Amino acid sequence: MIATSDTRIKRLTHTGMDPLLPCAQRMDPLLEKAHALIQQAGFLSVRYPAGSLPGLRDLLRAMNSYYSHQLENQHAPPLEIEQALQQNFSASADKSRRQRLALAHMATESQMQALWPQWSPQTIWSAQMVRDIHQDLFARLPEADRIDPKTRQILQPGAWRSRAGQGRNPAPTARQIGVHLAQWAQGYGHVRRGELQVVAMAAAHHRLNWIQPFPDGNGRVARLHTHLVLGHLGLTNGLWSPLRGFARTREAYGAHLAAADAPRSKARDGRGPLSEQALVQWIDYALGQCLEQVQFITQLLDGEGMKDRIAACLAYEQQVVKQGVRSEALRALHYLFATQAELDRADFKALLGLGDRLATAQITALLQRGLLQTDSPYGRVRLGVPQHALRFYFPKLWPEAEGGAG
Repeated sequence: MIATSDTRIKRLTHTGMDPLLPCAQRMDPLLEKAHALIQQAGFLSVRYPAGSLPGLRDLLRAMNSYYSHQLENQHAPPLEIEQALQQNFSASADKSRRQRLALAHMATESQMQALWPQWSPQTIWSAQMVRDIHQDLFARLPEADRIDPKTRQILQPGAWRSRAGQGRNPAPTARQIGVHLAQWAQGYGHVRRGELQVVAMAAAHHRLNWIQPFPDGNGRVARLHTHLVLGHLGLTNGLWSPLRGFARTREAYGAHLAAADAPRSKARDGRGPLSEQALVQWIDYALGQCLEQVQFITQLLDGEGMKDRIAACLAYEQQVVKQGVRSEALRALHYLFATQAELDRADFKALLGLGDRLATAQITALLQRGLLQTDSPYGRVRLGVPQHALRFYFPKLWPEAEGGAG
């Protein structure tokens, strides 16, 4: 049975962001949903531990960047993101700026994933972490990319805002940012791990957006922080993120965030200045999106159908693309997926069942098409997941990128 209350909840009252968490009477359905998320995410993490399927993780970072920037209407198309990864930037100033935004987001996410195992909860839940995410993200951009087109002011990485916030309901004043972030860090950072911490993750996403600590980039920082918390709790291993769900339900995402900004509407709407009912609805929505993403990626990674999907990709490569990829690569590629392994080139050649010359040519073709990855000209090989293979390997994962096949 899931606990429905915690002594720490009482310590979160009487702050400028009340309620930080819903009262115990409204917590049961949220804790049940958080419990389901922990169970399903745990199964996925056991099957695909940290470090497995690196090619898929690389692609997911690009997808996360795309969807987070799509919510800001600042996204580059998937093909242009892939071109930017190859240092091929558009001649258009606006398009190349969006490409650099995408790469910066991916690099910051990668940095967080590398470091989150060694960070303490106090580090994760700190105003300094919020500032560091903003600093890391925007310091990767040249100054020209950080100029606000309306005010012509330059966004300074990691600098708190000094003017009024934006939004339908008033955000805290610039002078109140430090106090509110301290309350945010203290309140959510000391919630016990488990179901309540997952609920706190969802609530904190809204409250950080509500504070608006920066003049720009608040939504992206909040989403990266949510991704960080879920990863630090051991729930994602880099294989899923609610960012995809938030963007694919964009209207609901924005509506729930805006509603939770609203002041308390009636006597039974909590005891703080903000609406408790709207906060509950936001948390329920956010946890629902997390559950949907876990379930979706779990189904896609089901090994039963993966061999057929790899075969379909190879058939397309051989019959349509005609750049040297052969259907004989099926057994070797499926082995890499099923075992999540890296192989010496000699072992990969043996699985191909081709003569040495043809096997060498096949490895070259697979590498050129991104279906294999390696870290050096003669190094071990692992499964690659290029955008053009998405519609075969993981259909509907990133539909906007599937048009890049070929």
